[in-house]
Amino acid sequence: MYMPNSQWTWSFAIVTLVQTVVTLGLECYIFANFQMQEKPNESPSSKTIPTFLALYGFGFIYELILVYDALRMKNTIQVIGLCACNLGLLIYGAVQVRQIKDAVSVLADNQMISPIVWAQSQPFLIIIPCIVALGSVLMVFVAWKLYDEFAWTIYKHISADLRMKRRYLTYQIYIALLKFDFFFFLGFTVQFLVVVSSSKHDAEFYLTIIAVPVTIIILVFAAWFVRRESTAGMIVIILLLFAAMGYFCFKLFRMYSLRTYAQYLPARPSMTFFAVITLTLIVITIVNACICTHNFHRGLKPHISKKKGRPDEKVTELSDNVSQVPSRMMID
Repeated sequence: MYMPNSQWTWSFAIVTLVQTVVTLGLECYIFANFQMQEKPNESPSSKTIPTFLALYGFGFIYELILVYDALRMKNTIQVIGLCACNLGLLIYGAVQVRQIKDAVSVLADNQMISPIVWAQSQPFLIIIPCIVALGSVLMVFVAWKLYDEFAWTIYKHISADLRMKRRYLTYQIYIALLKFDFFFFLGFTVQFLVVVSSSKHDAEFYLTIIAVPVTIIILVFAAWFVRRESTAGMIVIILLLFAAMGYFCFKLFRMYSLRTYAQYLPARPSMTFFAVITLTLIVITIVNACICTHNFHRGLKPHISKKKGRPDEKVTELSDNVSQVPSRMMID
């Protein structure tokens, strides 16, 4: 089992762990206070608050898992991505303040909850983005230190071949993007299923449920194909990513269409946030997938193939399979 082994790996792990624990504690208090004072009802607004809080909490837990993974694999790109992800959670934390206020107002107007709930929750909802902002600053600083530390690992395995380093960098970006794609797609889907479609189980509802495991399978194969340098597999993945991009464009259209916007209204700001972020990530993933495919059969595969049968050795995303690496320089 991996344990941080330097000052800066410990620092990065501790910063994210403390941020997660404190934030989850505050979120749990807000959730418990809401649940205790809410009267039983079927209003979509009553599902909005638990969904937002649960999704936000899951975001920090998932981020913590990715932190462990990034430190274990010495993945500089993923560390940088985690800093960006934390900024995204900061923005979402600011968005949820308004969303929860609106939900409480709707419930209070219908006498389903006491208006005092908002006064009790507001200070904690404001504190959370402040904590995340502080965490983001600390994460960026430590990530800067980790960049130098992890760069030496890459140098030892890739040597001074700049072209190979660029190929490996593209590969790292691609793998990191797949991990973030999963979270933002799942976040959007959960909000759609719980807040928007929970009252009507139509074909779109069931198709969305099916899309969750299918998406996980696609992302797993997306990583598998790039490691195996399967051109045909990557073409299929790229086409599926284009289909996913069309799906989110369609959802954005429905969220703001005059005919269907009302059903998305309780969660529209946060769903828009997730949809836009997911679309952006998909576009970047497609670009990186194309570049990775272009880099196939140019000597990178031996560097990213993992060792098997040697569990006592330190694990990185690179391997020391020097004997498998072509001895002559690859010519582009």
